[in-house]
Amino acid sequence: MKKFGLSYVFALAAALAAWSVARADDPVKLQKGDRIVFLGDSITQAGVGSKGYVTLIKKALGDQQKDLGIEVIGAGISGNKVPDLQRRLDRDVLSKKPSLVVIYIGINDVWHGEKNPKNGTPKDKFENGLKDIIGKIKAKGANVMLCTPSVIGEKTDGSNGLDAQLDEYSAVSRKVAQEMKVPLCDLRKEFVDHLKKNNPTNKDRGVLTGDRVHLNDAGNRFVADVMLKALGQ
Repeated sequence: MKKFGLSYVFALAAALAAWSVARADDPVKLQKGDRIVFLGDSITQAGVGSKGYVTLIKKALGDQQKDLGIEVIGAGISGNKVPDLQRRLDRDVLSKKPSLVVIYIGINDVWHGEKNPKNGTPKDKFENGLKDIIGKIKAKGANVMLCTPSVIGEKTDGSNGLDAQLDEYSAVSRKVAQEMKVPLCDLRKEFVDHLKKNNPTNKDRGVLTGDRVHLNDAGNRFVADVMLKALGQ
């Protein structure tokens, strides 16, 4: 039997890790009769409005994939964090019998702890909660697409007060997506890249958000476009 050196083993491990990340980023393949539930906080709650990202996705899928008859359901509640999603998963998601659940969460888990850390979600609880939610959804035979949290402030020089922590929690979401083998929609990266190109005066709001967090019309269109791409559209 041929023996391999440590350098070869490490290289192979790195290659396999890169492959798994690439697979996690592959677009979701939509099927006929799919029922998609968008699970999240106030951003998703507002997303079902006439100009919201959930509504824009629903319209786009209706136009582009009319023959599939895809159903879109919004399940966002203002102020929600990962533990809140855990508590209402059966009622608001699993009871709907979805074939795909898009989870867009993490802003409040960080933001609510800005003045008092006890009001946020500890990183380990955030990670374990995401794994619990995803595991329960998959156990029902549904697919999951996990999104990283977007922004708490739109400045591009790293001076938003919660940038570092938001990056840490985004890294947790990426790790969870890889470990749970679910597709990732990296909104954090997409927002940061877009703002670097489209916020030359380093404003803290007004490009994609109205108040540093909640999406304005442009932000809703942006999120819809990024998610549609992740959905293979």
